[in-house]
Amino acid sequence: MLDEIDSRLLAEVQKDATLTSDALGTRLGLSASQAGRRRQRLEAEGYITGYAARVSPDRLGLNVQAFVQVQMASHDPKAAQAFAGLVALRPEIISAWTLTGEADYLLRVWCADLPGLNRLIHQVLLPHPSVSRVQSQIVMDQFKPDAPLPT
Repeated sequence: MLDEIDSRLLAEVQKDATLTSDALGTRLGLSASQAGRRRQRLEAEGYITGYAARVSPDRLGLNVQAFVQVQMASHDPKAAQAFAGLVALRPEIISAWTLTGEADYLLRVWCADLPGLNRLIHQVLLPHPSVSRVQSQIVMDQFKPDAPLPT
């Protein structure tokens, strides 16, 4: 069970994963060793699953973000496994979800440009034997950046 200090610790490391135990302790009103032990416990218990840097898509030349809905022609487990394997190999697909409703999958993609998105859809996704339909929505603006989880 998380107490109030654990919740605050999770909020702080989601804002800045590079915090030292000393800085984290200062923010939480704990000693550095107490803060470090709490963070280690939360990591061991699976509350903290990893640390990552946020990288600027613009600086990498990635100018088009899109959400791509994929409807499968077959719901055979082997077809789903093959599609998941394809998704795993494509670096421009940065996350994927299985959905309820009309679409079976939702893919979040980043491409350098519209021709790159077109190639992904028409040369990679649509030719896959288990895909029947692809629909994309191009992101015009992300006015709320990916936020920390509520704690």
